[in-house]
Amino acid sequence: MPKISLKAQSIPSSPIRKLVPLADAAAERGLTVYHLNIGQPDVPSPSIVFDALHDCDMKLVSYTNSAGNLSYRKGLAKYYQNLGLDVDHKDIIVTTGGSEAISIVIGITCDKGDDIIVCEPFYTNYKTLAMLCDVKLTPVKTDIRNGFALPRIEEFEEQIGPHTKGILICNPGNPTGCLYTPAEIKQLGEIARKHDLFLMVDEVYREFNYSNEPHYSVLNLKNMDDNIIMIDSVSKRYSLCGVRIGCIVSKNRDVMACALKYGQSRLCSPALGQYVAEAALDTPKEYFDSVKEEYIERRNLLVNGVNAIPGCFCPMPQGAFYCVAELPVKNAEDFATWLLTSFEYEGGTLQITPAAGFYATPGRGLNQVRLAYVIEQDKIRKSLEILRAGIAEYQLHHEL
Repeated sequence: MPKISLKAQSIPSSPIRKLVPLADAAAERGLTVYHLNIGQPDVPSPSIVFDALHDCDMKLVSYTNSAGNLSYRKGLAKYYQNLGLDVDHKDIIVTTGGSEAISIVIGITCDKGDDIIVCEPFYTNYKTLAMLCDVKLTPVKTDIRNGFALPRIEEFEEQIGPHTKGILICNPGNPTGCLYTPAEIKQLGEIARKHDLFLMVDEVYREFNYSNEPHYSVLNLKNMDDNIIMIDSVSKRYSLCGVRIGCIVSKNRDVMACALKYGQSRLCSPALGQYVAEAALDTPKEYFDSVKEEYIERRNLLVNGVNAIPGCFCPMPQGAFYCVAELPVKNAEDFATWLLTSFEYEGGTLQITPAAGFYATPGRGLNQVRLAYVIEQDKIRKSLEILRAGIAEYQLHHEL
């Protein structure tokens, strides 16, 4: 039998999705499974996108420009300009979701054996996409006890070596919900400038900002055009995960020229996805205001509820729609598996995401989980009941 590649064998399973078969099996047994595991918003997409689909008069779904539809890129540039960001449509390459954007950016900036500095925990797919490019992620540790705040600048500089090509962060963060301040982004910019690195910032959760200050984009940094690459997506902003449209934004001409070559190699991003994403640009402010209000209520309900469970600790996130919680268990993956295979509470159980897969340092995050508050508040309340009962039952029969 032919053997598959070592690279394919070494790619880790997604900690977000690896327990899905167990959740499906629990549902087949008749249990109601409450999903706190995946960042799939249940908030309806803007009605304006469905109006556009209803009125669509396309007679042929054809290839689009490899850089993305011109009308969409111009509309997207205007969206950024309305945020006070100096972006022209020539600074944008449309991608097939944010994941392709990240993959292309890693491929553009790194050669085999290079490394990128990340704050851990980090979005788990960064690890997989880096491995596909034979690139190493070098972690700088953050601490759940201070809300995963940005580490000292010296800790970043200690990790910079001859093969370091850049720093990659998510702001606001997945999985932590940490929101970086303007001062912190400026500090990272100074490191990138000083050491001639790329500063790559994933800003797909920009609208999910629960602080009293506006989101500070990496594109706000001045005189750093050659260092800065921003990654974005419509998936979360408009609850349009399935249209698979993202983008790369940079004023570095070499970066954009190479991004276009990557774009040409996969021909184009989805034509219908771009059509929907362009329509979504006209989403009224009221939509975002109501979504933000709902997520703040969900966040407060979940985080306060988790902290009320004996032995649990969860910092209050300031962005995105995730939190990382420390549980009074030895191994969160074993606990998450047990919930789906061996436990039920009033006809239901819970799917959560073990957090160890969001770390690069072996042994870190073993007793932590990522929780996504993307379900209705009544379901969050039920999830908290299940979590409380599950922890109490699990502690009776397992080594802590």
